[in-house]
Amino acid sequence: MASRILNLSLNFYKTDYTLLLFKSITYPDTFCVNTVIKSYALFNLPSYGVGFYFEMLRDDGVYFRPNCFSFPGLISACGRARELGLGRVCHGHVVKYGVGGSLFVENSLVYMYGGCGMSGDAWSVFGGMCVRDMVSWNSMVDGYVKVGDLGRAHRVFDEMDERNVVSWNVLMTGYLDGGCPGNVLKLFREMVGEGGRGNDTSVVSVVTACGRSCRLKEGRSVHGYVVRMLAGVSLIIGTALIDMYSRCGRPDVAGVIFGGMLIKNLVCWNAMIAGHSIHGNPKNGLELFDKMLKVGDLIPDEVTYVGVLCASARLGLLTEGKNHFLHMTEVFNVKPNFAHYWCMANLFANQGLVNEAVELLKNMQIDVNMSQQSSLWAGLLGSCRFKGDVVLGEQIAKALIEDDPLNHSYHVLLLIIYAVAGRWDDASRMKCTMKERGISVPGFSLLELMEIVNSLDVGDKLKDSIYGLHENG
Repeated sequence: MASRILNLSLNFYKTDYTLLLFKSITYPDTFCVNTVIKSYALFNLPSYGVGFYFEMLRDDGVYFRPNCFSFPGLISACGRARELGLGRVCHGHVVKYGVGGSLFVENSLVYMYGGCGMSGDAWSVFGGMCVRDMVSWNSMVDGYVKVGDLGRAHRVFDEMDERNVVSWNVLMTGYLDGGCPGNVLKLFREMVGEGGRGNDTSVVSVVTACGRSCRLKEGRSVHGYVVRMLAGVSLIIGTALIDMYSRCGRPDVAGVIFGGMLIKNLVCWNAMIAGHSIHGNPKNGLELFDKMLKVGDLIPDEVTYVGVLCASARLGLLTEGKNHFLHMTEVFNVKPNFAHYWCMANLFANQGLVNEAVELLKNMQIDVNMSQQSSLWAGLLGSCRFKGDVVLGEQIAKALIEDDPLNHSYHVLLLIIYAVAGRWDDASRMKCTMKERGISVPGFSLLELMEIVNSLDVGDKLKDSIYGLHENG
């Protein structure tokens, strides 16, 4: 009876309550111990789970003999938390106690090694499995996707005798994150052609791919698929469609979708504000922002203010832009990032206040380690396009370099500005200059930088929010 109550507690209580109930049991057995381990795994606390596991092995008052149910959840949690060391410890005990032949254990090991970026180890486990199911194959595809080996991921995908929606989604998401939107569209067509029925994740991936590559025709086709095949436009699909139509130069259509949504959250509002501010009429973006502030339960975040400050810069609203920046930091406690500073710098410079723009960027209160944030900076420079931004950006970057020639990040800023503008000869010369001056050059080639510029922008932050919304709801 006590064991049943302990197991039921997983559905209603957090780990500490489950542990409290466990301690109240006079003679806990393997089932009870496994239940607490499962609790730690469900709440993504693998280190506590492993610690509890070893504590139970040493406790003479507990009858605990590890079995095939002791490890799968814990090993999978190690994969989600990227705790490779703990995962290997669990693998060692799987071997020690002879439970490695369990399909559930083997699947968790494939998932764990793949999640930790050890696709070779995942393949070793996968290759040694006598029986494989859909989870085994999907985990292997996902493992290769996580290390960016899309070629092998696709080959494993092609070898599958049958696929489910997770199979398609894993590979489509891999191609989307890998900057190959055309492959996402191709996979989606294959899935539909084979009679597959996508879910929200499938649609978000393909709609995002259409937006990134400005494929309006294909985006409309997917929109039609949603209307025909799915019960309705959900919140996350509606948000993705708003982003796609905006990127494709149709914020008017995005506005119709936004207006027809019965439920709206911050991510949805951000998509529409950015759609107007960056891709359409920035005045509409600011008006929509004012409307959002009147919605009592919505608090603007850093993504909201990228759109707001971009709109202010595009309209040349110096006073309003400065007020928005002040409210962002002092009223809503949003910490400025490079996107906000870049918008403000453009706002200053386009009003003839280049020195103020230089001073603003020079005194940014953020980590500007370009070797880590180069792709983010390139994406933001590529998305927040202002009138004369290339010449202006070059002017600002050169002024920063002249003022502080030893600051490596300013050199990389100029390099990325050239890349965003497609001035690859200037970018190449800049890299050579940096090498001559002993300045560390970011670890990417010009080809890789070109791919960054073509694939990344402020919408990536929005995309992450959309996926986060789906995973949490």
